[in-house]
Amino acid sequence: MRMFRNMKLDITPSLKAIAFLKDVPAKVMRAAGQEASWFCVPAGGTLFLRNEPADKIYFVLSGALGAFRVNPNGQSEFIGHIRPGEPVGEMSMFLGGIDLDGDGAPEDAPHTSSVYALRDSEIVGFSREGWRRMVKSEPELLEQMIRIILRRVGREGQRNISAAPKVFTLVATSPTIDLELRAEALKASLEALGKSAVIVGESKGAEKPAAFFDQLDQNNDVVILISTIGDTRWYRLSVRQADRIWVFGRADAKPSNPLMPEDDSPARELKLVDVVLLHPGDNRRACRPVEWLEAAGASRLFHWQGMSGPNCDRLARVMAGVSVGLILSGGGARAYSHIGVVRAMRDRGIPIDFVGGASMGAVVAGCVAMGWDDAEIERRIRKAFVETNPLGDYTLPVVGMVKGLRVNARLKEHFGEAEIGDLALPFFATSTNLMTGTQRIHRTGRLRDALRATISLPGILPPVVDGNDLLVDGAVLNNFPVDVMRDMHRGFVIGSDVTRQPEGLKIEEFEKPAGFFSWVLRHGFSNPPPIAGILMRAATIRADTQFGRDITDVLILPELAETELRDWENYEATVESGYQAALLALEEAGMGASARPQPAK
Repeated sequence: MRMFRNMKLDITPSLKAIAFLKDVPAKVMRAAGQEASWFCVPAGGTLFLRNEPADKIYFVLSGALGAFRVNPNGQSEFIGHIRPGEPVGEMSMFLGGIDLDGDGAPEDAPHTSSVYALRDSEIVGFSREGWRRMVKSEPELLEQMIRIILRRVGREGQRNISAAPKVFTLVATSPTIDLELRAEALKASLEALGKSAVIVGESKGAEKPAAFFDQLDQNNDVVILISTIGDTRWYRLSVRQADRIWVFGRADAKPSNPLMPEDDSPARELKLVDVVLLHPGDNRRACRPVEWLEAAGASRLFHWQGMSGPNCDRLARVMAGVSVGLILSGGGARAYSHIGVVRAMRDRGIPIDFVGGASMGAVVAGCVAMGWDDAEIERRIRKAFVETNPLGDYTLPVVGMVKGLRVNARLKEHFGEAEIGDLALPFFATSTNLMTGTQRIHRTGRLRDALRATISLPGILPPVVDGNDLLVDGAVLNNFPVDVMRDMHRGFVIGSDVTRQPEGLKIEEFEKPAGFFSWVLRHGFSNPPPIAGILMRAATIRADTQFGRDITDVLILPELAETELRDWENYEATVESGYQAALLALEEAGMGASARPQPAK
């Protein structure tokens, strides 16, 4: 059911406010305006749904829209915001009027995503004929539209700043939380980034019309609305105006469930909600972080210790759309190079705000998310993987070549009982569900359980049984999950990919292969048999070698021809390759301060 009014009238005066159409001659604008339709879509209403015929192009006059797509798992994912002056449904102008089904009759192309109003919004829609009339009069419109389409599909610049949220509503779950003080700290960090911000509380915004909030949106990089949770007019108005809701809670308190009163906020309905947990001095935890996520209906969780400082600066970068996400591919022992990448980013002063990966890349990402410094990461990785073979407890294969007991013990030793929600940084790992043939994204639960699943190479490590699911290595479906990181935040994405290195498989080992016991007698149990290399290579090879690479802002490709997937002892050279490759890529991208290259220790 549509929740808008459709009016046919001359809206030419309103079209002058759309910068995109500023060069269209007045006569043509009047003709197009007379056949245009004006829509008022209330917050939470639907403009159009995925797979519906696309017979119009729309422009936002006021308010804000949100675009959503369906991911391979069938779940709805947020793509980005559409703000005043921007077009909507533009692909229909290029695909519409084409004979799509081969029956000789042209038809309208379907929409590839669904679009909802995030705030009360005014929209104008042009028929295909009206749009063609304007393009014929002003051909540069077509070029501008192509640029927008390329940017939105991630081929030009990769990052669409306008798609980032701008209006953040901060809501306090306790009267002991001073939201105004927190908002002022965030504003100071935003200003240090060169971003303008405004803070609006109940006294300034309670009686204001929607146009007031549109003006704030247009005149500031970030708008911060603050409210205490409660059944008040200001609370309902502030969450209804939000692009994103941040729920502030105390880590030493337990949330009620549900946490917030019922309201018709689109941000809540579409799960554009985050939890910010504040940590008092004693650092006492009253419940598991996932309880806060469930109570708030949130998708992300951040930790904030102190007032100003690194945590505040990280949240400001998230608000400003300039946060940095690091994504690390799988690749067996070659993933050691990611440690060099992390070291290079830290040497150049580049923050890491989000981190994730697949397979061994997720293990390194987990080390970063734990908050470990370079020395701690090296000490633990050496002990867990370098000093002795982590896959050395071989067995006659039934579900895997190894028992997996060594891996289990080492994950427990180094990551303990840490939960993903407790980590210093937002983190994810991916695994593959063999029962459904889909990707599992681990963003909650015990960290070592997620890591055990993501490194379970089929045929080598036994799979992880999780209820009715059977989980194996994340590399099987997506060894470089840049797309997951893109969905996690709206900032920069730096990716380190080691999956296209040539694998040093020795042909002679496969021409006349020895039997299992002959191999053991000759090589002992310390060296893995050739089947290990085959299985590791088969699990990490990709048909689409460019997948993920074209949507990174900085792509790091370490040279690792001398490091095999199972070469667990070749630590120093592999780390150094990642370090040098990262320095070069970051310098070419102009990211971070100058840093003198240092050899890996």
